[in-house]
Amino acid sequence: MSAHAGRTVRLIALFEGFKGAVVLLAGSGVLALLHHDVHALAATLVAHAHLNPASHYPRIFIDAASRLDDPHLLQLAAGAAAYAALRLAEAWGLYHGRAWAETLAAVGGAIYLPFELQQVIATRAPLAIVLCLLNGAVVAVMVAALLRRRLAPLSPPASPP
Repeated sequence: MSAHAGRTVRLIALFEGFKGAVVLLAGSGVLALLHHDVHALAATLVAHAHLNPASHYPRIFIDAASRLDDPHLLQLAAGAAAYAALRLAEAWGLYHGRAWAETLAAVGGAIYLPFELQQVIATRAPLAIVLCLLNGAVVAVMVAALLRRRLAPLSPPASPP
């Protein structure tokens, strides 16, 4: 693998690790909500942001929070932990040049592409376009790394001097 390609894969590894860490922190925050009145917390956040709790989006947020009970919070936290573990393992594998991690990154990114393309077509929002292009670039880099690995000639073992 060229030095540039290796740096690109390591940059992607750092990004995947960052995503895993953020989700892990979010999942920890969800666990902190156990045994608390989530509805009251949501209403306090809406008030703190100086939003009208009767308007559409703040009302959706408050209503969703009122439906969260301890079992749902535990499910959310468990899902976050599983996603974070997957992203952190992928980051480790990419950083250390493992083929399984390149495959995981390529497949994991490719799964989102149809949904991102649908969002781009539906909204033409700049953020949706940027995210779709970035994800497409990650998938392309991972596929290229896998192809390089597959097409690399088998070099004979070095003979001792």
